[in-house]
Amino acid sequence: MSKTHTVDISLPTLFLVLFVGLKLGGVIAWSWWWVLSPLWIPVAVVLLLIFLAGLLYVISEIGK
Repeated sequence: MSKTHTVDISLPTLFLVLFVGLKLGGVIAWSWWWVLSPLWIPVAVVLLLIFLAGLLYVISEIGK
C-alpha cells in the first residue's frame, strides 16, 4: 500500500512565501509592511467584522 500525503497551503500563505522570496531576491522593493500583508490583512478584516457586528448590536439595543 502506498501512503498519500497532502499538503494544504492557504492562499495567504502562498502569497507570503512568494512576496518574501521576491523581496529577499531583490525583485520587488516593497516595504516589509506590504510584504507581510498576507499575515495582517486577514486579521484586520476579522477585527473589522467583529467591530461592525458589535456596532450593529449596540445600535439595535439603543433602538429598543
